[in-house]
Parts: sequence; structure tokens; C-alpha cells
Amino acid sequence: MTQPQPTTTPKFEEPKFGFNRYAERLNGRAAMIGFVITLLIEFVTGQGLLAWLGLN
Repeated sequence: MTQPQPTTTPKFEEPKFGFNRYAERLNGRAAMIGFVITLLIEFVTGQGLLAWLGLN
């Protein structure tokens, strides 16, 4: 006697770590925010980010 095969694919929970869609979306949004903040710092101070941080 054989066991019946499942008729639907089980839905697995999305991984909480590693490369997944949520982590990549969050990382992309954080990068965009950081880029905009860098542009604002350069516009307001009239200096590049490295000069503003004292590294230039």
C-alpha cells in the first residue's frame, strides 16, 4: 500500500537570516537613505563628506 502524495506544495516560512527578499529590500532602503543624507550634508556644508568628517 502506498501513501498518497500531497496535492499542494507546503508553504515554508521565509528565512530570518541570509540573503532573502526582505533583507535585500531593507538594505537597499538603508543605502538610499544614507546616500540622500550624504547629499544633504554636502549641500548644507558646501564640503564633501570626507572634508566634513575631517578625513581630507
